[in-house]
Amino acid sequence: MNVKKILVSQPRPTSEKSPYFDLEKKYGVEIVFRPFIKVEGLTSKEFRQSKINVPEYSAIILTARTAIDHFFRLCKELRYNVPDTLKYFCVSETIAHYLQKYVVYRKRKIFYSETGLMEDLIPIIAKHHKETYLMPVSDVHNDKAVVLDNNKVKYVKAVMYRTVSNDFKPGEQFDYDMLVFFTPAGIKSYTTNFPDYMERNVVIAAMGQTTLEAAAAAGLKVDVTITPETPSMASAIEQYLKKAIAEEEKAAAKAAKAAKSKATATKKATATAKKATTAKKATSTAKKATTAKKATSTAKKATTAKKATATAKKAADSKK
Repeated sequence: MNVKKILVSQPRPTSEKSPYFDLEKKYGVEIVFRPFIKVEGLTSKEFRQSKINVPEYSAIILTARTAIDHFFRLCKELRYNVPDTLKYFCVSETIAHYLQKYVVYRKRKIFYSETGLMEDLIPIIAKHHKETYLMPVSDVHNDKAVVLDNNKVKYVKAVMYRTVSNDFKPGEQFDYDMLVFFTPAGIKSYTTNFPDYMERNVVIAAMGQTTLEAAAAAGLKVDVTITPETPSMASAIEQYLKKAIAEEEKAAAKAAKAAKSKATATKKATATAKKATTAKKATSTAKKATTAKKATSTAKKATTAKKATATAKKAADSKK
């Protein structure tokens, strides 16, 4: 298989039950987790320039654990004591439970989408339309904000952190057969770190519309992405590996068949040549036998003639 080593541009999973580890065991590939980007929080001084006054908002929309971390970090730097009355609207249950790191978990003030989709959070937000919403985001906004805009949710985006390139160090080993991207920033980091990226024969995997668009803009051919049949990147990679193995086995079977046919043809040719040699030898032997027979006959005739001459001579002598 042409894919032996895969770079996933995300931090290493904290759980050993990650499907990526299952891929390593099942297909014998090596997966390295190395983000192409890293997150830097805005300083309180930088955030103040946005003119956003956090105490004015009664509800927070959260789409990532990173957003939670930087929201509470900035509140601390701004010396703002987060009130117990603040409500949190989370895109998934996992993100909602992450809030326990900073607040006492209470269902009356923490809401989340059961499906993990922003679309399913909209009806919950609509029931609390009197709230004033603040949404912590990075400097590179994702598609989730578009859902809020399309549903005319009144909210304010607050840039609290930014993504920057996690540059590779000089001499750092880069011998991967597949690269997996999740953000446009990751694509940009790759093309910046490796100007010869178009010459590198690697399989590109990417997910997310903006990431796919960034890959296309950079001239990268995306070989692996999520589909309805493979909704996660791990499942999409597995599907690719299965297909690669199947094609490899098919090619091996075809090569074996061709080798067998060649061996059979060679064997037949050898047998034919052997028969021809045997026939040639038989012809030569027969020819020699014929020659010998002729020589014997000639010798016999000579002997007979000699005897006749001798008899004639005796007869002549007797007559004298």
